[in-house]
Amino acid sequence: MPYFNIVAETNQNTVVTEYEPVKARSENYESEAALEKEFIRLLGEQGYTDPQIVGEQQQKDFVILFGAILRMRNLLTSFDEFKDCFSERELQDYLGKYQDLRDEWVRKRESTDITGDIVFEIELIKQIEINIDYILMLIKKYHEHEDKELLITIGKAVDASPELRSKKQLIETFIAEINGVADVGDVMEEWNAYVFKRREADLSRIIQEERLKTEETRKFIENAFREGEVRTTGTGIDKLMPPVSRFGGNRAQKKQNIIDKLKGFFEKYFGIMGGRS
Repeated sequence: MPYFNIVAETNQNTVVTEYEPVKARSENYESEAALEKEFIRLLGEQGYTDPQIVGEQQQKDFVILFGAILRMRNLLTSFDEFKDCFSERELQDYLGKYQDLRDEWVRKRESTDITGDIVFEIELIKQIEINIDYILMLIKKYHEHEDKELLITIGKAVDASPELRSKKQLIETFIAEINGVADVGDVMEEWNAYVFKRREADLSRIIQEERLKTEETRKFIENAFREGEVRTTGTGIDKLMPPVSRFGGNRAQKKQNIIDKLKGFFEKYFGIMGGRS
């Protein structure tokens, strides 16, 4: 007697996988590999290969379907024989679209009463993470060969990465900055020097704009990079702030503005020094 599992379900489609408990593991793998191909076919059939996924229902359907693919790939990659049915470019395209929709739905949830009825598999995306060293390798190749396709690959790879998306402008500016330099030398060293210079300039600007205490702010940021997060509880932020009346001067709003700027700074520069942990 065959058994069936529902793997993904939308208003238009229900995808199931058939299995028999007595079958060998390799046969199950073949069935799952065929299922991944079916998922990819459904993505194209529903129009998800287009640049825009229009309409709330179609967005939900795509998120459900692609989330099922991510869960399945997480299982399949444990097999030595696994061969991905996606090309590298196709996977990056879908990962970029998936995270664009996540960002859009986060904004919707913040501005409306929309319910959180869809789940984004961000932790699974992180398992296929693209790190800064890989991007720097592509940048080096681009600088050597000036192949425009490499620029497209870099853009898609950055869009596909949860960690690098917030650093896209920084990466693009670096590419433009070294583009006119004949002899770049070590791209990683150039990148680290560039990031350090930009980080110092951005932090100094925030300190000046918000009139923060310089020594305390720098120590706060150093601790954030070491701990991997910006701590907003306790009195840490208050110790950075200039004197503001607790009963006037809109202290709460000013504090929130400082938190937002420091978080943006942290997300932009955390974990992007090439060749470093």
